[in-house]
Amino acid sequence: MQTHTETGQPLVHHAPSPEVVQRVILHGVSWETYERLLADFQDSHAAHFAYDRGVLEIMAPSAEHEEDKDVLTLLVNVLAEELDIDVRGFGSTTFRRTDLERGFEPDACFYIAHEAQVSGKKKLDLTVDPPPDLVIEIDISHPSLNKLPLYAHIGVGEVWRYDGKRLMIFTLEGSGYVERAESAALPTVTSEVLSNFVEESKRAKRTAWLRRVREWARKRGD
Repeated sequence: MQTHTETGQPLVHHAPSPEVVQRVILHGVSWETYERLLADFQDSHAAHFAYDRGVLEIMAPSAEHEEDKDVLTLLVNVLAEELDIDVRGFGSTTFRRTDLERGFEPDACFYIAHEAQVSGKKKLDLTVDPPPDLVIEIDISHPSLNKLPLYAHIGVGEVWRYDGKRLMIFTLEGSGYVERAESAALPTVTSEVLSNFVEESKRAKRTAWLRRVREWARKRGD
């Protein structure tokens, strides 16, 4: 549903599948309003916010969304461990740049190449700290805000986007992203492998699935 008034109220887009995820996109939202919402929901996991120069997305994660996020988070940690790559996760930390009027709360994020620079830190400030090397985005409903330009302006090196069936890897090159078959953050890991592992996780027992992931990674790390 779309609504628009003649009184300057924001244009609202409602996702058509509330049983999958609850999402709303508002236009004409000020940076101050965005920051007030972040403050109001500071200790809550009920909603995620993304803001791009007046456009605000508010998303309430579903059970399916959260399960996919946990599987992908587990995949990153297990694969990194077996490939002997140091990784540090910061979950759905709020990242924002006032000067750019952009901010986001990823489904999950990780520092890999810049892990040493954030090790031991309890708070991150993008004016002094690097952006995450890897952001995971679960996008299983539409419409949703295209966050790739937002991530690009903030400098996120790689984005994994999962649409419920397939995982796509986007690597930052210059001012935009290019879809790649293989991850730069976790070398030898491909979009096909990740997609297959996520699908397997929906059917297999978790312990058996983890053994399969570890076996695959050990073969690549030898």
